[in-house]
Amino acid sequence: MRVIFAGTPEFARVALERLLAAGFTVPLVLTQPDRPAGRGMKLQASPVKQCALEHGIPVAQPRSLRLDGKYPDDAAAARDALVAAQADVMVVAAYGLILPQWVLDLPAQGCLNIHASLLPRWRGAAPIHRAIEAGDAETGITIMQMDAGLDTGDMLLMERLAIAPTDTTATLHDRLAALGGRMIVEALELAACGGLKAVPQPAEGITYAHKIEKAESTIDWSLPATVIGLRIRAFDPFPGASTECAGETIKVWSCEIDSNKSNTDKRHGQILSVNGDGVTVACGEGTLRLTTLQRAGGKRLAAADFLRGFDLQPGMVLGAAPTIAATPA
Repeated sequence: MRVIFAGTPEFARVALERLLAAGFTVPLVLTQPDRPAGRGMKLQASPVKQCALEHGIPVAQPRSLRLDGKYPDDAAAARDALVAAQADVMVVAAYGLILPQWVLDLPAQGCLNIHASLLPRWRGAAPIHRAIEAGDAETGITIMQMDAGLDTGDMLLMERLAIAPTDTTATLHDRLAALGGRMIVEALELAACGGLKAVPQPAEGITYAHKIEKAESTIDWSLPATVIGLRIRAFDPFPGASTECAGETIKVWSCEIDSNKSNTDKRHGQILSVNGDGVTVACGEGTLRLTTLQRAGGKRLAAADFLRGFDLQPGMVLGAAPTIAATPA
């Protein structure tokens, strides 16, 4: 079976590696254009492009696939490459471009998407982040027959995966990437013998995983400790939950939750205690013990190590001007 692959980040690279290891012929890879990255902001190839080049696979990087759009020359060149590939199917995983109808119709068996959620829950750009942020107990992978809608196509395969209480987007991403790689191989093997059955998505339970915005990273200490804790896990590794203290931005990477303590007499964000185990902070409901922190330009550090270089004291208020909050009488 000849498989065109379209994807960009590490999640997609894992799937491409699995397809190649399973012996599928990949005549063409589509991925996003190289982007500036790192401290030097040098152009960097996507993980999928790097993988394709390592295996000697031709790569196309159109800025758009819309023949009537902003970059018609890019789209026309991509069309020529897609037609020349003579593929039976296209596999799509976190590609980053919307596929117009002419692309969906081109392969004989259409386009299959590896989506990191249990559809129709968390359609959209950030299903892993949003599942953790919402406190979901489970997620999974759905292999979907793509149509013109946003993750609305018929489901072909689905497998569930429990979300551990300690999972971050980083750890859950890796487990889902491995699961997605295994499942797309299974889906294509079933397709080759006519064993795939398409099932329409349920009309109920639809939610959208909107793109993560950097502005969401600022911790709102008036929220319950449980909500803040979920966001800290969801925003690891990007964009990272952050707060202001003494005129500096501090990122918080891990915490422990105590939702049973009442803080009606404390200001939200006020530091209640500081020791080697962490920095305990009052929230809208309950408290959080911050256990891994990072200064701008620094490394992630356990609380005990962080406190050796940054003086945090009880009474200070996170997320506010660098003043010492008076304890109410």
